[in-house]
Amino acid sequence: MAKLRQNSSAIMLRSFLFLVTLIILLSSLTTVVAVGHELLETSAVDSQHVINSLENTVIDGNDDWKNWRLNSTLDTSTSQVLVHNMRKDADAKYYYSPGTKRLLKHRQTKIPFIENLYYVDDTGFEYYNTGHAKGINYQLWMSLNDQVALLLRVVIVAIFILILTLFITPFYIKVISQRITKPLSALTDSAGTASTGNQQKSFMLPVPKRPTEVTDLANSFNRLLSQLYKQSEQEKLFISNAAHELRTPIATIRSHAQLIQRRGKEHPEVIAKSVNYINDESHQMQSLVEELLSLSRADRAVLPLAPYDLSASLTEIADKMRPELQQQLTTVIPENIHITAHADSIEQIIINLLNNAGKYTPVSEPIQLVLSTTTNHVRIQVIDQGAGITDADKAHIFERFYRSSDIRGTIAGTGLGLAIASQLAELNHATLTVADNEPHGTIFSLTFTKDEH
Repeated sequence: MAKLRQNSSAIMLRSFLFLVTLIILLSSLTTVVAVGHELLETSAVDSQHVINSLENTVIDGNDDWKNWRLNSTLDTSTSQVLVHNMRKDADAKYYYSPGTKRLLKHRQTKIPFIENLYYVDDTGFEYYNTGHAKGINYQLWMSLNDQVALLLRVVIVAIFILILTLFITPFYIKVISQRITKPLSALTDSAGTASTGNQQKSFMLPVPKRPTEVTDLANSFNRLLSQLYKQSEQEKLFISNAAHELRTPIATIRSHAQLIQRRGKEHPEVIAKSVNYINDESHQMQSLVEELLSLSRADRAVLPLAPYDLSASLTEIADKMRPELQQQLTTVIPENIHITAHADSIEQIIINLLNNAGKYTPVSEPIQLVLSTTTNHVRIQVIDQGAGITDADKAHIFERFYRSSDIRGTIAGTGLGLAIASQLAELNHATLTVADNEPHGTIFSLTFTKDEH
């Protein structure tokens, strides 16, 4: 058996056909039952009128029977009457209307669940009613063939409407479904083109004006594509920058290794100098690789945050960093300030900021580590009195591998420290910002929102 199509048009067509067929069948059945019930009720009323007429007329002889027949409007072609006179002095016991004897010769079958309805062989459906008055029994059979014919016409009309609907509905639904699914199909084709093509720039899917669901879907896809393109470009730039940063120390190491190979025997004095260069450059390359690994872990990490004593942690960090810094490190750290964060990553951020401050601050100028609180925030600040950062550089200092042109090549660094610090701050639900320190220098602020209790 062929597999059913599962696209939107096919599913919609099957669903609507089933629904329309069910509605028409139910409505037709309801109509047939209602019409049939009404016809049966009408027959019951008519038959009762005949019975009442018979009961009001005492048929005690042939003259009475003839007078009743002359005055009655009974249609003997569709109705038959049997009068049974049970009086002892009756001239005749039975009186038959035309066709009654023939009717009684046929087998009569009671129709279940419907009172007084019979099926008579070779005659059809009959409605049976009885009456009794003054020792006389009356029996009446009324043919329902006309009513049945009318009911059959109702059924035929219902079937015709069903067939006509089933014939028209697929075309109508096809038109409607095409209007609905055409934008979605176009969106799918465009998405397929975007996935197989070699896009050199951000690819945007066409956004139809309607239906609104497809419009919203296209806009969502475009936002996703834009984000993926941006992420892809950042990764390309990251790889390019990493390769560039690694190329310089590798080239230096190779050149000095080659110098030792060529001139080491004749000029032993170059060996020590070249080894120092190789050691310095390998150390720089090791730092770069470690920071690349740190940044890669930070990109994928979900840090477990827990309450801890920030005051005690900052005091320990300050004690650890004082021997590492050439500048004087002063602290303003109130006691018993707690936050919910990842303690090790916060320590890494602070150490990174203090190392940066040490690189760009004159030895004679102090560096400050300040902890403060407000009603809603806890803030850690690293304040230096160095040359400061220009407004143009402030917009890029948290980007990966970014280094100001005036310090590139003069101060050692990879351009990844602040990018790592910013990423770790985000993982701790904190904000890392930079501002000027008047009259000169820089203030890095790591701000936390206080927990709500």
